[in-house]
Amino acid sequence: MKKTLAVLLSLSMAATALAGCGKKEAPAAPASEAQKTETSGAAGTEAPKEEEKAEDKDYSDYTIRIYSNSNSTERTTWLINAAKDAGFSISIDDNSVISGDTAAIQAANENKDGDILFGLNETRWSQLVNGKYENLSVIDWTPSWSGEVGEYAYPGKAYGLVIQNVLMLYRNDELGTNGQELHFKHWSDLVDCGYTWYRQNKVGGTTNANINSAMLYSFIDPSSPAGGVSVDGWKMLWKYCEEGKSGGDDYKYGFDPLNKGEVQVSTFYSSSLYGKIDAAAESSDKPLLGTMQPENWALVDIDDGTYYIAEYIGILDKADRTEEQTEAVKAFAEWFGSADVQAAWGEEFDSYPCNQAAAAILYPDGIPEIYTLKNFALSKVEGTDMTYAEYVAEHSGEWTNIMTNLGFYWADANGAAAEPQWDSLDWATLTQAAAQ
Repeated sequence: MKKTLAVLLSLSMAATALAGCGKKEAPAAPASEAQKTETSGAAGTEAPKEEEKAEDKDYSDYTIRIYSNSNSTERTTWLINAAKDAGFSISIDDNSVISGDTAAIQAANENKDGDILFGLNETRWSQLVNGKYENLSVIDWTPSWSGEVGEYAYPGKAYGLVIQNVLMLYRNDELGTNGQELHFKHWSDLVDCGYTWYRQNKVGGTTNANINSAMLYSFIDPSSPAGGVSVDGWKMLWKYCEEGKSGGDDYKYGFDPLNKGEVQVSTFYSSSLYGKIDAAAESSDKPLLGTMQPENWALVDIDDGTYYIAEYIGILDKADRTEEQTEAVKAFAEWFGSADVQAAWGEEFDSYPCNQAAAAILYPDGIPEIYTLKNFALSKVEGTDMTYAEYVAEHSGEWTNIMTNLGFYWADANGAAAEPQWDSLDWATLTQAAAQ
């Protein structure tokens, strides 16, 4: 689909030649298009000779402790091996040990032994940078590639690695809208669209939280005691749960029910979408067809756009770490966020890099539509000086408390909670603001 000779070169470089990013000096700039063309043949993908590797600085005497929620077994194995080839020794738990952003940052805060934190999203990073976590802070650091990540930066503190957004998809075949195009003004219009939709079945989880943030966007009211969301917003989200189709524990995300034709509209996250569609026929006899040129599905056209998050990397301020050890940690972060390594990471795990030089390597023929949608996460919330992502960070705890206390997201329709008496709710108690 998107794999090109330039990407193959990038993969080879990430596994071998990019060990040079572990040197003291800044890594070389990404190759020009002419250079890529000249070196993208078979000779261009050869591993460097051992004597070339020996010139690189070896930082492996110090084991760099990493915490992350981007830690599937495949990701951790890939990163450990690629880092070793580049002259680094790292320690990172996969998601059988630490699963999710909450677990990752809590473990880092409790263990106090971390060197690097990467993944998470703006909600967590804004909390971290603003000092919410007792034992966690990030040191001042500016990588050579900082100018490539644009607005995805906490300058001098943390920088974007991967851009992720949530998408609303629909089938336009006979199992969906029969050719009818779907256009909404807001994400919340889903609940009045007249079609069947999938909804997630739990409060927690990064993807689920991002979908909630998208659904609530048009109901934001900074003056509302209901967590900064109008009561009508919570009524809408209740309807989303009550009338939406849930697969219970069978479906963690919304791709499978849409792929099987069980719903007409669903939600999913951008990374892995194309890979899932490529393999869609493996799990359905009515699969979605076509990746970057869809055949029987489409994105819902939503005026507001979509809710993006970016996963960042920052260097933790670890007690008793020597200057030499800190140098190794900085060199690793410099290497991992570089264009070639992020292109290799994106190719391997179907993710989209914040680093635009990496994106150019991955998509020389143009950026896929799913990454060109309007981003309302960075829009300013009227009446505040916050972006929507910052607003979400400030209120996310209250939103989780409201949904938990009112019984949102039942897995089994037989166990559905009774709809609340909206006019008589004690929002201070529901948000737990009364205890703060």
